[in-house]
Amino acid sequence: MQGAKQFKVDIAGTDLVIETGLLAQQAAGAVTVSYGDTTVFTAVTNTDTPREGIDFFPLQCEYREKFYAAGKFPGGFFKREARPTSKEILTARMCDRPIRPLFPDGYYNDVQVNSTLIQSDGTREGDFLAVNAASAALHISEIPFMGPIGCVRIGRVDGQWVINPTHEQKAKSDIDLLYAGLRGKFLMMEGSASEISDEDFIAALKRAHEEVEKIIDLQIEMRRALGKPDKDIKDVPQPADKMDFMRQEGGEALASALLIKGKLERQGKVSAIKEDLLKKVSEKWPEVDAVGFVHLFDALEIETVRKNVLEKGLRIDGRAQHEIRPLSAQVGILPRVHGSAIFSRGETQSLATVTLGTKKDAQDLDSVTGGDTSKRFMLHYNFPPYCTGEVGRLGSTGRREIGHGALAERSIAEVLPDDFPYSIRVVSEIMGSNGSSSMASICNGCLALMDAGVPLKATVAGISIGLFTNEDQSQKVLVTDILGAEDHCGDMDFKVGGTRKGITGFQVDLKLRGLTWDLVEGAVKAAHDARLKIIDFMESVIPAPRAELNKYAPRIEEMQIPVDKIGALIGPGGSNIRAIVETTGAQIDIDDDGKVAIFATSKESMEAAKKAVGEVAAEAEPGKIYEGKVTGIKDFGAFVEILPGLDGLCHISEFSDKFLKSMDGVCKVGDIIKVKCLDVDERGRIKLSRKAAMAELDAQAKS
Repeated sequence: MQGAKQFKVDIAGTDLVIETGLLAQQAAGAVTVSYGDTTVFTAVTNTDTPREGIDFFPLQCEYREKFYAAGKFPGGFFKREARPTSKEILTARMCDRPIRPLFPDGYYNDVQVNSTLIQSDGTREGDFLAVNAASAALHISEIPFMGPIGCVRIGRVDGQWVINPTHEQKAKSDIDLLYAGLRGKFLMMEGSASEISDEDFIAALKRAHEEVEKIIDLQIEMRRALGKPDKDIKDVPQPADKMDFMRQEGGEALASALLIKGKLERQGKVSAIKEDLLKKVSEKWPEVDAVGFVHLFDALEIETVRKNVLEKGLRIDGRAQHEIRPLSAQVGILPRVHGSAIFSRGETQSLATVTLGTKKDAQDLDSVTGGDTSKRFMLHYNFPPYCTGEVGRLGSTGRREIGHGALAERSIAEVLPDDFPYSIRVVSEIMGSNGSSSMASICNGCLALMDAGVPLKATVAGISIGLFTNEDQSQKVLVTDILGAEDHCGDMDFKVGGTRKGITGFQVDLKLRGLTWDLVEGAVKAAHDARLKIIDFMESVIPAPRAELNKYAPRIEEMQIPVDKIGALIGPGGSNIRAIVETTGAQIDIDDDGKVAIFATSKESMEAAKKAVGEVAAEAEPGKIYEGKVTGIKDFGAFVEILPGLDGLCHISEFSDKFLKSMDGVCKVGDIIKVKCLDVDERGRIKLSRKAAMAELDAQAKS
């Protein structure tokens, strides 16, 4: 189209196409990125001046999926898209993580990245396109962005790596990895795997990186083709004179305070040093406001923590480089819930609960891009303010809570039993936090599921690996099980969940602008070693899932009925199934293949429902006596329903041992009578006899 410029590169046999110049020309940068017939549009904007009064970089990433992209109407009463779904929030976070470290230090202008799925062919997700679109829009803008980056999804089907797999291929894959990188460096990963080995995991990352560099080259080509010079961006360091003064007046005291083991005691001492330095800096430089001081002190704290680790080998709480904090756990602490556990790693503590339900309790997914339409396993993560000893507002679920819950959910989902008839909800309530609460949720979610008697394939644990480097990155130290302060002051939060056999879930947050492959491999190995130690501990608490469900958990039993009996079980307008549910108190789910799942909270309810379903599925047996209901009367006899939906004819001659001229006054519709099945012919017609039934019953009574 006029004004539009298009650039493309082949990625795994399909063109990835970036187009700019047509849409949103008032934005700082705007592009569409397409792969097949799936397209994401992204526009980026920024303010001309820094936002006043903040001590963080105000980057806002948004992602929305429009139903028109797939030719669909939104579900629900209001036929328009409203608040973002969990999937959209997770994708927005996925866009944020790789681009956030690529803005210069000292840049505090508002930056907004708005991405929208505007076309979908239903074969793939739009998330990897959103990451590429965010990078491309930022790269062609004059916003100080130190990209570009590239992003692909990788799977493995039948031993072969598949780049940007379709939904069908993803279902067969043993890994679902979204990977983003810079030229020559690892930047971000997120996803899940079916207990994949460390070696195969790293191979997947490196194979994905090969395609990522093609996308990076395309964006560099695009900016140059638009006549824009390469960007020259530099960090804005804190003023040297003020930093020297801070070091002189409080550096040693801060270095000592940061080695106090207890979090609250340490925070109290650090806060006192901070207040003292604020007074001294304000006296010497009255023009430094509160926010300016926060930047100075933050830089000093980060510098001090790093020096303690890199030069003295001292972590904040005095642990060794790969030492895990003390572990403790209990299971079955809430006997009335279906499963429960408490797990603590140092000052981080999770209370996890399990609730079991029917297929009707599964979450419906109103998907734009295709894929799954429901899910039967959910893990929800809550982070209340009291878990950090603070006062805060309790409102709607935050994006961080949704992201942490999704990571824990993915990590455990890989070990759920293949044929388990329940819907499962795990809730991780964070009771105390000092780093790695998402990894504690993996461990505790697994313990609670084992306590509930869910037959997991293996025990899953999670661990986070951190990194400290000096300014020129000549010194690099990986550390295991990072504290919250180590996360803040360090370069990396490398989260990995898995079993003894392999990796099941992963996610990385970087402050560093990319990792070299030796650090990636070192982090994977450190996570593997720590994971095995934690699993050893977890299995000392509960070695395997309980053999039986909690006595308060509902029971589900499955029956198989012939497909041609489904209609009879449901009944006209659902009348029969409703009657069974009302009389037995059980819930019943019916699959198209004739599988019937019965959900009941008591043995009596279960047996009554099984009996009712069994009667529907039963066939008439010659020689058997039934108690049936008269459903119709003709001159030649009466039709009697002997089983739900199964009628037979009792001929007038078989109604009594006396001769009957007609059926008038003999019986009426709705009467309950005893009849004996005499025969079922080749066409399925059932011949009944009341006369034979009465004779047999009389004989039994006399004997």
